[in-house]
Amino acid sequence: MLKRKLGADGPEVSALGLGGMSFSNFYGPVSEAEAHAVLDAAVEAGVNHVDTSNIYGMGRSEEVIGSWLAKRGGDNPFRIATKAGITTDANGQRAYDNTFEHLASELDGSLARLGLEQVDLFYVHRRDPRLEIEEVVESLVALQQTGKIKAFGFSEIAPTSLKRAAAVAPVAAVQSEYSLQTRLPELGLIQMCEAVGTSLVAFSSVGRGLLTDRPPQPGQFAEGSFMATNPRFSGGNLERNLTVTEGLRDLARDVGVPTASLAIAWVLGQSPAILTIPGTRSVDHFGELVTGAESLLDPDLLIEIEKRLPVGWCHGDRYADAQNVGPERYC
Repeated sequence: MLKRKLGADGPEVSALGLGGMSFSNFYGPVSEAEAHAVLDAAVEAGVNHVDTSNIYGMGRSEEVIGSWLAKRGGDNPFRIATKAGITTDANGQRAYDNTFEHLASELDGSLARLGLEQVDLFYVHRRDPRLEIEEVVESLVALQQTGKIKAFGFSEIAPTSLKRAAAVAPVAAVQSEYSLQTRLPELGLIQMCEAVGTSLVAFSSVGRGLLTDRPPQPGQFAEGSFMATNPRFSGGNLERNLTVTEGLRDLARDVGVPTASLAIAWVLGQSPAILTIPGTRSVDHFGELVTGAESLLDPDLLIEIEKRLPVGWCHGDRYADAQNVGPERYC
């Protein structure tokens, strides 16, 4: 298993991690037993980086990971990351709170659900527009001093924000969507991560299932769900994107690997600063992700992948307007 540093001075972890959003029923129902089977498979494959959040299933993802850890009697083979900062206001609308008091309180809740006294990495899930990022970094440093977090990071921030944050204290990781269908981090974020010694932790690296051999199909999503309202998977765009991505599936068949393996290997091949945390509910699919993390693509294959899925091929924005509130837009 390929390994990379989690932050300039952090531990060495598997370049392939496991995203815990899939344990929250976000992409479809999943039982605790199914989630535990994926975690077992991760240990067997040498994957030791698990990512979750307090908001995934309103704590369910953390609870599932915590119950798996409890079954092991406290033996924790993972470097565990979680997040906080997304909340609701008095009217029940989504809001963001990066104050020390909120982050500390939510961290305590996460630790209780996970059954841990410390997490390896604690992210601010979304920026709070009321606070300068330098102030937020000071709060995260204070949380480090409590011993409850080893390192900290941010999710979905701009390169300029990372530069400002890193000038105050080391930022171990920035989490951002990055895949063959979402190339925005190439316009400054990857470069800034490399410059300041921050890991770019890429999520949705198989395009929420589109870059696999079993992509989502029209009519599959529950009405009103995230996927049903996402522009890339609705309004006729899913059908268009399925047609375009057939070229990648054809190439994977020619090479003799699963399509998801090609997608993962491509992401990890873009920079040594990149880690990836795809999620899955399936042990078989997880094996495809592992294969990708163990594959080094030769230059000719990388060129062919780019020919079949060039920059800008994907139909539809990555988020609907409501979903795009919170992430920093920098290009």
